[in-house]
Amino acid sequence: MKETKIHIRKAAAADVPRLREVIEASVRGLQAEDYSPAQIEGALKSVYGVDSQLIADGTYLVADIELQNRQSQDTPEIVACGGWSKRKTLYGGDQYTAREDSLLDPARDAAKIRAFFVHPNWARRGIGSLILEACENAARETGFTRLEMGATLSGVVFYKAKGYAALENLEAPLGNGEVLPIVRMAKKLTMRP
Repeated sequence: MKETKIHIRKAAAADVPRLREVIEASVRGLQAEDYSPAQIEGALKSVYGVDSQLIADGTYLVADIELQNRQSQDTPEIVACGGWSKRKTLYGGDQYTAREDSLLDPARDAAKIRAFFVHPNWARRGIGSLILEACENAARETGFTRLEMGATLSGVVFYKAKGYAALENLEAPLGNGEVLPIVRMAKKLTMRP
């Protein structure tokens, strides 16, 4: 009998090759109903990807899955990732040219929820919720009272269920001439007693 253990931890530079695999599998497997093949290809080349600044800042998280059985223990495998940022960039990995990495002021700015991807084999099991809660708690502990994001069309329902409100529709230009519709969403954080 196998038992699944989920462990949320900070991403490390050594995780980047696996993160690239998870991101590509997530986009291809979970966004195909909302975006055309050309949009997906363009987004994978020019917007989606690993953001090494989040890893360096210690604000990018991964979910390791460990399947345990009585005979042996498997090596943990990254199956999801997501983070929060204290920088101005709303979305986009290292290859996205419209990045703005200046620091935000927690007293007046909203922290950014960034780069959430779940491998399709592990979707809809609460893993994204665990990462989101950890991100929200970390942003709150850093002094932020508001959060915002550029959500994919595939993620809007999830984020609405977590208390985020849609503010505006945006279009991210892609390197292949396509555009990627996204939704800027926001949430106020409640302070814990």
